[in-house]
Amino acid sequence: MKIVTGQFNDSYLPIMDGVANVAKNYAYWLNKKSVDSYVITPSFPNYIDDESFEVIRYFSMPIPQRPPYRLGITEFDLPFKRKINEIPFDIVHAHCPFTSGKFALRLARKRHIPIVATFHSKYYDDFKEAVKFDYAAKFMVNRTINFFNQVDFVWTVNDATVETLRKYGFKGKIDVVPNGTDFVPPKNRDELFNMVNKKLNITDTEIVFLFVGQLIWQKNLALIINSLSSLKGMGINFKVIFAGEGFAENELREMAANKGIYDDVIFTGKILDREYLKALFIRADLFLFPSLYDTSGIVVQEAAAVKCPSLLVEGSNAAQNIINGYNGFLSEDNEKAYAEEIKHILSDRGKLPNVGHNAYDTLYTSWDKIVDEVRMRYIEIVKHYK
Repeated sequence: MKIVTGQFNDSYLPIMDGVANVAKNYAYWLNKKSVDSYVITPSFPNYIDDESFEVIRYFSMPIPQRPPYRLGITEFDLPFKRKINEIPFDIVHAHCPFTSGKFALRLARKRHIPIVATFHSKYYDDFKEAVKFDYAAKFMVNRTINFFNQVDFVWTVNDATVETLRKYGFKGKIDVVPNGTDFVPPKNRDELFNMVNKKLNITDTEIVFLFVGQLIWQKNLALIINSLSSLKGMGINFKVIFAGEGFAENELREMAANKGIYDDVIFTGKILDREYLKALFIRADLFLFPSLYDTSGIVVQEAAAVKCPSLLVEGSNAAQNIINGYNGFLSEDNEKAYAEEIKHILSDRGKLPNVGHNAYDTLYTSWDKIVDEVRMRYIEIVKHYK
């Protein structure tokens, strides 16, 4: 059955976050599987899309408090609306509940087609960071849940995030559709390992930790800096790489300096080169991901794809499938415990390859496989809806 789909999200390349990654891979793999799929997203100045599928952009403005994100405005963008009107969508998928998601909902109701919405993020954390007041943040969460109450199908990425959505007040049916990764296990590990060493001036024997993601405080980045400062105080030398960009970067640099580890920290900035990002995971002895904010943590799967073990916080959504000491590591959510766990892991460094291998066997799933399921779900939804 031939269908046409749209992936609607408020962020996309050159902004590379987890949800943008999902929208990109849905569209890419759906098109490879004979499902016409478009990405609909805000414009970004001076960026030219270079995809195997069509990306449709609408007018946007910068958000001063959250660079590099953009505020999309669809209402007055007539060329955008004309383009959308030309596309015979059978189903639309909202990956966020804001501008793009609301436009997708209006489009679905106007055309009498189904709309799926995926709950990807812990929006309360974002709202609290933005407005600082708990009451206002909860009010905004209620507005967000109202969006999910209006769509036809609600998906989320794992059972832990089902519970998050329930805590937010959503009472409807929820389907779990997990995320995947576009990383293919590499055959040239040594070449990529050496390339990172040369590029970042790291020796072959140095211990390397890695964080990949937005540099925002919601990711629990202060825990990483404080824990590694304690680790250095124990006499353990290392390098830690922060790969990403975000509003907290300057404060993070200052914090590293104040904690005495500035010379041990490498900030790479935004990385769009997926092969280089893969190489960073290969070079890392341990991927540090203490985020309580993320739902599934695609980056944990990216680490698993190249057999790099991860250290997460016990009870976090992203840690749902981690068995401590088997396919990853878990710690309590405090700097002392996190530092002690890293020290314990390094005390038996020879165990890391086995844990990385188990992570690959149990956590890694390709987007190719995930989108097979997505495609079948779409077709069944369209059939049923018609």
